[in-house]
Amino acid sequence: MTAAAPTPLAHLRVVEFTHMVMGPTCGMVLADLGADVVKVEPAPEGDSTRRLTGSGTGFYAAFQRNRRSLCIDMKRPEGLALVRRLLAGADVMIENFRPGAMAKLGLGPDALRAANPRLITCSCKGFLPGPYAHRTALDEVVQMMGGLAYMTGPVGKPQRAGSSVIDIMGGMAAAIGILAAVAERERTGQGRHVEAGLFETVALLMAQHMAQAAITGTPPQPMSVRTPAWPVYDVFDTADGGQLFVGVVTDTQWPAFCAAFGLDDLAADPTLATKGQRVAERHRTIPRVAEAFRGLTRDALVAQCEALGLPYAPIGRPAELFDDPHLNAGGLVPLTLPDGQVVRLPALPVALDGQRAPLRHDLAPPGADNDAIAAELGYGAAEVAALRTAGVLAGGRPGC
Repeated sequence: MTAAAPTPLAHLRVVEFTHMVMGPTCGMVLADLGADVVKVEPAPEGDSTRRLTGSGTGFYAAFQRNRRSLCIDMKRPEGLALVRRLLAGADVMIENFRPGAMAKLGLGPDALRAANPRLITCSCKGFLPGPYAHRTALDEVVQMMGGLAYMTGPVGKPQRAGSSVIDIMGGMAAAIGILAAVAERERTGQGRHVEAGLFETVALLMAQHMAQAAITGTPPQPMSVRTPAWPVYDVFDTADGGQLFVGVVTDTQWPAFCAAFGLDDLAADPTLATKGQRVAERHRTIPRVAEAFRGLTRDALVAQCEALGLPYAPIGRPAELFDDPHLNAGGLVPLTLPDGQVVRLPALPVALDGQRAPLRHDLAPPGADNDAIAAELGYGAAEVAALRTAGVLAGGRPGC
């Protein structure tokens, strides 16, 4: 991560009113790509996401890099006036609060674009316009109602996916919509209101299963009991107690695979000559493959699969990614946690001309950039000091 890494959105100023995961993911995408993102946080303590515990402990650290922090009381006229001035010169506004919350402050999309016609506003929501628009949604809620939990768990036991996958994908969808509006604005000079929905995001993930149901006339079963589409596409145990996923998916791979693992009789079997035949005969081939793999350590099996060019994967755990050699070659961003610990977390999964997005701003304490942002908006030092004394600006340090 170097200063020479690409920042293609450096011409954009983004004002972000977000919390939790969906909205912050959208802001992170734009920030990582170079936009000047100002995170507006409520005074006096900042975004409540900073203080989550349990499974939410990592939300703030994971999705809040590359921002500047403005910690301000928008319930006070002076605070709202400063934010309005900030938005008057902004390119994009992102929010993911309950419907109507921003409008009550006079910061709804129509009001903002009346004052700044070039402004692109974005609402990250549970549902796009329709009968469900009034509902409160969470990642887990839409995973359950949209079929992802059904497809993930065992039969009769729906389970959420092991990540905030819909929040994250929904935030990325919002960023895509914003970038489309930015491109259009170059031609029209006008902003747009962008909306992204969690429920619609999970529906997109279910499109492959919906299409399968339409084509076959049979509702798809959970992935735990799915009908395999490939001859070998399974998790296998190894001699040292490890596990490895291995796939053998083409006719050209099959003979070499069998030769490497002492399964020459399977390669010579005319009833296993095609991929379709091997899929139909998995009941007798997979036990033989499993037996062969149980005689090898995980490292030995990895070496064999690598040599054969097979798709394979050790069954990893999230904490093991800290030491992954591929990610450590440029895919992790060093961030400083509030306790001073430096942690390396995944970068945006995009490379431009082979370079990854740089870290330009570490995780900012609440209000770390209050004074600088206010000065950019034309506030004098005495005015900023008065706002701080009155509690309109909170956190940070005077003069920081």
